[in-house]
Amino acid sequence: MFQFDPVTIQRKSQESLIRASIRGGDRDPDLKKNIKTPLHFLNHMIEQWAWRSCMNLAVEVQLHEFVLHHVIAEDTGQCFGEALLAVANQLMKNQGINGHGTATGFIDEAAAAVRMSFEYRSGFYFQRGPVVMPERVEDMLGTDLGNFLGGIAQGARATLHVDLLSGEDPHHIWESVFRGLGEATRQAFSACPWRKGQPVGVAGFIEVNRE
Repeated sequence: MFQFDPVTIQRKSQESLIRASIRGGDRDPDLKKNIKTPLHFLNHMIEQWAWRSCMNLAVEVQLHEFVLHHVIAEDTGQCFGEALLAVANQLMKNQGINGHGTATGFIDEAAAAVRMSFEYRSGFYFQRGPVVMPERVEDMLGTDLGNFLGGIAQGARATLHVDLLSGEDPHHIWESVFRGLGEATRQAFSACPWRKGQPVGVAGFIEVNRE
């Protein structure tokens, strides 16, 4: 079980207002109710991520005038990414963490390999391999899987690799990715006392001076 101070990130633009939160400790009995985007399938996927990562994730999305699925997916992912980075910085200081995780998520015929590393630089790599990504899945466009995950990598300043290994059912393809994302997140945030007070990579903390 992860213990850390709750983190909430708010992102406001002319298109939307998004609040994403991450809390440690015991599982929130209202976990499902606290995941509130206008996209039902995205809510289901975020729940899968929370369940596998053993973190309490919550999000609320308010849209201004237009319901734009791309905006919902990308901006929600970015908010969660920024919250992940804030939590990672807490845990680096207090206990030390692995900082990277590798996992394979799978359900029925679908499987996906996910690799996450906090490097203070964003990089998102999405390989479809032999898997044909359907145009739509439930109430979402297939392209918004990459938009959400890319937002996470950007907000967290992390490297995120996703390789689709197999799958035919579009629901299963997405779910295998989010199961893998959850497991990789849980590994990345696992305690590593050897690194207490230290960044996760040999490059150290990155300092940028703007004049």
